[in-house]
Amino acid sequence: MDIEELMSQARSMFPGAIERVVHSGKGGAEIQCRREALQRLCDWLFNQKNYHFSGLIVEEHPHNWQLRYLFTGPEILLVKTGAPLEEATFPSISEAVHAADWHEREAEDLYGLTFEGHPLLGDFILHDNAWQEGIAPMRNGFNPEVALANRLPNREWRPRRILTAPGAFIMPIGPVFGGATESVHFQLETTGEEVIRAFPRLFFKYRGVEKLAEGRKIDEALLLAERFAGNTAFAHALAFCLAVEQLADIKAPGRARILRIFFAELERLRHHLGVIAGICNSTGLVVAASQVAILEEEALRLAGGLAGHRYLFGLTVPGGLSLDMNDQACREVAVNAQDIIRRLDGIKNTLINTSSFMDRLEEVGMVTRDQARGFGLAGPVARASDYCNDLRRIQPYSGYESFDFKVPCETEGDGYARLRLFLAEAAQSARIMEQAVAALPPGAVFAPCEATAGQALAGVEAPCGGMWNWLRLDEYGTLERYHFLTPSFSNWHGFHLAVEYFTFQDFPIILATFGLSVAENDR
Repeated sequence: MDIEELMSQARSMFPGAIERVVHSGKGGAEIQCRREALQRLCDWLFNQKNYHFSGLIVEEHPHNWQLRYLFTGPEILLVKTGAPLEEATFPSISEAVHAADWHEREAEDLYGLTFEGHPLLGDFILHDNAWQEGIAPMRNGFNPEVALANRLPNREWRPRRILTAPGAFIMPIGPVFGGATESVHFQLETTGEEVIRAFPRLFFKYRGVEKLAEGRKIDEALLLAERFAGNTAFAHALAFCLAVEQLADIKAPGRARILRIFFAELERLRHHLGVIAGICNSTGLVVAASQVAILEEEALRLAGGLAGHRYLFGLTVPGGLSLDMNDQACREVAVNAQDIIRRLDGIKNTLINTSSFMDRLEEVGMVTRDQARGFGLAGPVARASDYCNDLRRIQPYSGYESFDFKVPCETEGDGYARLRLFLAEAAQSARIMEQAVAALPPGAVFAPCEATAGQALAGVEAPCGGMWNWLRLDEYGTLERYHFLTPSFSNWHGFHLAVEYFTFQDFPIILATFGLSVAENDR
């Protein structure tokens, strides 16, 4: 179904609701609708037309609010609505589109918006025990000196509770952990050994990256894009650069586009090795965890030796790449990646024949396909539950449409299915790297990129799932708005589904199988 037919159906179902449709690239469109019709239109797109809800983009202009709800599928749809600046109230869509739940809560905390009908606003990013309500740090008039000077802890704060049965209690975990684990606090409610309710409390390291980007030049904002979550730095930088290239109306040279795919898959391989090592460690298989960690270290050294940085910082820039690569060196990295997969296969065979390991993963941490879709899960976590969205296939970029690969999917939705996804995608990344080397054309890796004023949206399939960058530049080439929608934000939203009604002993293992990033979430 094309956009014209889709809009014809929408206009017939919701007379007068759609005010304007602006067509965009790849058959997508921005649909401007009346505020009072927002719920019905989003409900229809999500539940009847089966579009995936990818996020909410909020912009404060001098006289009005603009909200864009991003729905993705074969086309990219932005449902746009607005209101005068003094009317900071919008209808909540979370009852019909539950994947929007956290996005609305984020907008309420950071912009002071109210979403009528939402059951749980406040105490989200800005914790009530540390911040006061109404600070709204993303507002244009926000004064950090005043807000931080008046910041006082609320000593009367208590966690929300659902269980009221005799003997019910909350088991707190975190937010401080030993080692490299980042800050996250889990509240696990129970009456015994089974977790009845799991509530992850995040944003202890909220850094206001999007606020810091406002008023900065493109090269300065790129540093923020690739450094707010170093473990997936290349994917984030690539999404940013693709959005800038849209505004400049250029494409990176062919050689740069293929090399971008090469490095994106090297990053995915290295990331997934880290997740697999974490799964082994969570089950107490120290030797297997160390063996996979060695492979991860080898992948990091391959990246550092070829590109000059183990996490590929500074490599992708608007217009292409900051430096060219030697073809033979790329071939050697691809060969070494295949060797890593060969050794990973040996470890995998040992793991799946270890009954104590399999007992901790099979039929543990179940997430159904309907749950994955309803909560907007992304990446390997969603694909393990047969919800098979992958932007490399449904919205190909950088030349992925010319590569031969199938998106791995599993149906069980348990910990073992997620492990199989990470293993399959790691092997697939090594094969795509081989194809990239074989397809590598000669030529330049950089083209001049002069972005003009305007707005742009670009998405990539990061290691954790689909992630989107929204940019707005002014006439001086500085950022007025930078917003990124990360897969970890979506996957943390649905994490509790896998934990509830399993035992405390299962909790760290289920957590490891999700491969979640706190840094990618607490931006």
